[in-house]
Amino acid sequence: MVRDGFYYGATLVAAGVLLSYLGQPWFALPLFVLAAFCLYFFRDPERQIPGGPVAVAPADGKVVAVRPEGVSGQRVSIFLNIFDVHVNRTPIGGTITRVQYQKGRFLVASKELASIANEQNTVEVEGGGTRVVFKQIAGLIARRIVCNKKPGDKVSTGERIGLIKFGSRVDVVFGPEWDLLVREGMRVMAGSTVLARRNDVERTRDASAQVGTLEPVACRG
Repeated sequence: MVRDGFYYGATLVAAGVLLSYLGQPWFALPLFVLAAFCLYFFRDPERQIPGGPVAVAPADGKVVAVRPEGVSGQRVSIFLNIFDVHVNRTPIGGTITRVQYQKGRFLVASKELASIANEQNTVEVEGGGTRVVFKQIAGLIARRIVCNKKPGDKVSTGERIGLIKFGSRVDVVFGPEWDLLVREGMRVMAGSTVLARRNDVERTRDASAQVGTLEPVACRG
């Protein structure tokens, strides 16, 4: 569980106990319910991280958009409702080269405009000859984006990098060297669902295999 969950839960329980002590048990009941929800919301389950030249989902949720991005890029947008796990993970392993926070609005995170207008934190990771950019985007309820990494940090695929509190969106931008494996409407899980697979790595392996199978040519003197 994320540490914040204990803080929220303990505060609400303490307030509920105080109200009960003052003779207001019915007013305390909603606080106990909220405390239980906070403990549930800030859960942080372990995930099985797949291997190979793949990029994994940075967040739990529903794929709400698969769109072209820039000249040759592709964007996958994932919407997180309040019942999803909100711990974010890095799609690929490598070095974090950029972390950039941007103030913005708090529109409903499932809307396309949220990718541009909402408060967000952009994280760029480079590794293995590729670069993937993903954005932690605040939603209608969320008011705090948490990122525990900074430029220069080394990360592995599926490693925890932070969270967004209470409903949000995560966008992932891939270059042309990636083939997307998801479509709109799919449910994904952070760290375990494969969003995309490298196509240039597969071509390199095929070419190497073909070279290895060529018969040697004898030199004539």
